[in-house]
Amino acid sequence: MLAFLLALVAFLTLLGVVLPLLRPAGPAAKSDTGDARFDRAVYRDQLAELDRDLARGTLSDAEAASARVEIQRRLLATDARAERGANMAPSPVLAVVVGFAIACGSVALYLNMGAPQVPDMPFAARRSDAQPNPMASGQGGAGGGDVAAIAARIDERLRADSSNPDLWLLRARSAATLRDWPMAAEAYRRALALGATDPDTQASYGEILVVLADGVVTPEALAVFEAALRDDPRHTMSRYYLALAAGQAGEAAKAIALFQAVLADLPDNAPPRAEVVRRMNDVAQAAGIAKPMPAKPTAPGPTAPGPDADTVAAAANMPPDERNAMIEGMVARLADRLRAEPNDLDGWLRLGRARAVLGQREPAADAFERAASLRPTDMRIKMQLVDALLAGLPPSDPFPDRAIAVLKEVEQLAPDEPAALWYLGILAARERQPDKARAYWTRLMPALSPDSEEGRLVRSAIDALRGR
Repeated sequence: MLAFLLALVAFLTLLGVVLPLLRPAGPAAKSDTGDARFDRAVYRDQLAELDRDLARGTLSDAEAASARVEIQRRLLATDARAERGANMAPSPVLAVVVGFAIACGSVALYLNMGAPQVPDMPFAARRSDAQPNPMASGQGGAGGGDVAAIAARIDERLRADSSNPDLWLLRARSAATLRDWPMAAEAYRRALALGATDPDTQASYGEILVVLADGVVTPEALAVFEAALRDDPRHTMSRYYLALAAGQAGEAAKAIALFQAVLADLPDNAPPRAEVVRRMNDVAQAAGIAKPMPAKPTAPGPTAPGPDADTVAAAANMPPDERNAMIEGMVARLADRLRAEPNDLDGWLRLGRARAVLGQREPAADAFERAASLRPTDMRIKMQLVDALLAGLPPSDPFPDRAIAVLKEVEQLAPDEPAALWYLGILAARERQPDKARAYWTRLMPALSPDSEEGRLVRSAIDALRGR
């Protein structure tokens, strides 16, 4: 309906421009044209008579010049009136040309200055998009009379005992189930004030703040998630929203690195994976970079001191000097410890992830390379090295030679490694070898579920190569 109304408005506007060019001249215009022809004939006769009088000597030169100027002025006036009448005649050809020029010019101007590739975002879709994500526990669920009755009973108990944090948590969860977001936010706020400051409660409160902001991770919500991460650096929901905040701030490389870190900790069959992959792909598309192959789950290693990607990202709101000093100091301490303990696999992995979040591609790749040397048969570590080198790489930039060498090595050692097949396909497509790219991605398809986000991504890439 909106497209129809816009087209109708454009048509009516164009009609107002073209219609006068098609309207025939009225009687007055035709009369003016005929009178002008008669007047021009009279004035020309007067000019001829003036020349004869001047030749006979009945007029002086000065008198003849003055009279000639006046007659010529009147003659020019009749020419202008005749031209005005002629301009009022219908001109179908001019109408078609003007209409075509306006229509084509409008489309060209929109394609040049507008954004036709950006999908629309109606209010209803934004509200849906702002609902709690599937990583949350206890936030959603079916509403109904039972939940409303439970909420009423909790309200009665709170009137008798408003200092009970557990009751406020129950009230917050029931309000979230009923999608009463303002009430849920207030209840979580009261529970936190009364000491219920565990990471889950803090993250749940932050998530409600995001919902109230129509899906935007506000500074207040970001502070809540960072507080949760200080208590539990591996808290999945907080890390997800930290990545979402980075994407909304235009920090595409940082957001993708954080999303990949979340995916690495989620099992293959975890429902939240699809949502995380979708968000990561949205960030990549908005930044104009290639969609990354989602990270596969990695086995947890022994705990090592030093920063991880989430701890580094949690410092985003600190003053720049203080933040940089803290991050660099933590990274430097971890690097120093690893020089003394070079066989700490998990330490090298954490150093690589931290440097990747900081945008230090080559140092991050160096750390992953050291980790790969400790476990040469683990292709996932080698692919983290490639991810670090390709993070945020614009489509127009060539693949780094170092990344290509690792990809070729992985292809030799594990020909069916999914992430390597994906990147090798991208490399072949960039080198204008569509058949080779299609072959890589066709080999990748059996390793993916056709209904998964990864499966749809690869299928769309194969379809895009058709006709090349």
